[in-house]
Amino acid sequence: MTKRTIVALPGDGIGAIVLKEAIRVLDAAGFDADYVYGDIGWEFWCSEGNPLPKRTIDLISEHKIALFGAITSKPKDDAAAELSPELQGKGFVYSSPIVTLRQHFGLDICVRPCRSYKGNPLNFVRRGKKGDIEEPFVDVVIFRQNTEGLYGGVEWTNPPAQVYDALMTHPKFRDNFGWCPKEELAVSTRIFTHKYTERIVRAAFDHAVRYGYKSVTVCEKPNVIRETSGMMWKIAKEMQKADYPQIKLMNTNIDAQMMWLTKNPEDYGVIVAGNMFGDIVSDAFAGLIGGLGFACSAQFSADGIGVFEPTHGSAPKYADYATPIVNPVAMIESACMMLDYIDEKELATKIRNAIAAVVEEGEVKSYDMMKLSGCQEVIDNGAASTVEMTNAIIAKLR
Repeated sequence: MTKRTIVALPGDGIGAIVLKEAIRVLDAAGFDADYVYGDIGWEFWCSEGNPLPKRTIDLISEHKIALFGAITSKPKDDAAAELSPELQGKGFVYSSPIVTLRQHFGLDICVRPCRSYKGNPLNFVRRGKKGDIEEPFVDVVIFRQNTEGLYGGVEWTNPPAQVYDALMTHPKFRDNFGWCPKEELAVSTRIFTHKYTERIVRAAFDHAVRYGYKSVTVCEKPNVIRETSGMMWKIAKEMQKADYPQIKLMNTNIDAQMMWLTKNPEDYGVIVAGNMFGDIVSDAFAGLIGGLGFACSAQFSADGIGVFEPTHGSAPKYADYATPIVNPVAMIESACMMLDYIDEKELATKIRNAIAAVVEEGEVKSYDMMKLSGCQEVIDNGAASTVEMTNAIIAKLR
């Protein structure tokens, strides 16, 4: 095993808590690494006017692999109000550091697996044809285009004259919005490029082939969003016919998918979507396997940079509890995705088997697994703390 240097990015709120536990599990599993800590998040926005300092970008550029906890992000005006007094009014504009990170490094491919653990009391169940209770096994991997679409950041309130004039050349804008004064307009763009749409679609097909999934589903809205969703669907059809005829290709509209995933989630394997719809469908499938406490993700660039993070937020109300209560599994699973990426698959499997054993055994459960509302008192009601949940996983490793 080659010793690695991993950039650890605790971020905000519970990010630091779950990242610490994930590193404990990696150490216990025998992963040999040095961790260098990078600055990212709300603290650095408030004190420096930059939630992603250049020194952190330099660390990731050097070491290529990062484990990331979580960040707090707030609307523009709220963010401006929380700047240090000496930075107020100096032109600093808040931008989400994780979005900035994705765009700076070209982390265009986001992978979000959603796989059931046997025995998880939060798993999706339904009634069968005879009224019996069924618990379908969910094993879905969402490929989300990470740098384009609605999250591309190309937007305006009171757009510049040249932008407004360009929009007015489109008949549907002119006919439907031409009545609106420019000063009262807010415009966000949804941009897809052929290069990066093709790249995410091919990554989805390659994953299906590599891991034995039988289908790839494009989850967009090409019947309404004809140009951008239509581009992804067209590329997928051409690619499947030319290069992946053995993989079934399906097409679902994002709204219909939200209904079908709770009727027949076992019918889906790999799903590919643009930024916003990928965000929505991945959270929806995560709900079928236990929620955000079990939802991990990875994001990759074409030149070998990988950032691995749980999809839950920073949950600041939980960050200062004397005894942390949050479920660390999503962060630990994200660390497993990192191990897969750097060809430490045996270690990743070892850790996942330990998580599976704890969940199936059912003796140690985090508060979400007990279906309790998050508060400090859940510990008194029998819920395992964050540290206790990690300890149970480590015990299964040994």
